[in-house]
Amino acid sequence: MAKTSFPFANGRVVLMDSISYIDENDRNACIISGSHGGVSSARYALAIPPVGVVFNDAGIGKDHAGIAGLHLLDTAHIPAMAVAHTSARIGDATDTWHCGIISAVNQAAAACGITVGMHVQTAATYVLQRQDRSS
Repeated sequence: MAKTSFPFANGRVVLMDSISYIDENDRNACIISGSHGGVSSARYALAIPPVGVVFNDAGIGKDHAGIAGLHLLDTAHIPAMAVAHTSARIGDATDTWHCGIISAVNQAAAACGITVGMHVQTAATYVLQRQDRSS
């Protein structure tokens, strides 16, 4: 699966195994990515701002490298989250969508009411509700 898009609770969700698949058609969607949440991944999202983005924490890593991109996305006020690598397979957006449990959030995501331990589908609903209110 390269990329799948579908309507979901007040907006659109796009599943992509790699954040590198993001393109202009994904603007204003909630992106569920199988990629790690490092700075290089966040740069892809910054180029085509989605309303929110989910990554895999990839085990967090040294100096929190697996989720460092969440903080970068905060600079653009984009809600960003990571799911626990123990809850969803890295590189598999479908598994992330069905099984992912949030392990890290940035300030923009927290402002939407998203918390650690939340299921990724619930988090996507919160992101899209925020987008619906701001339109």
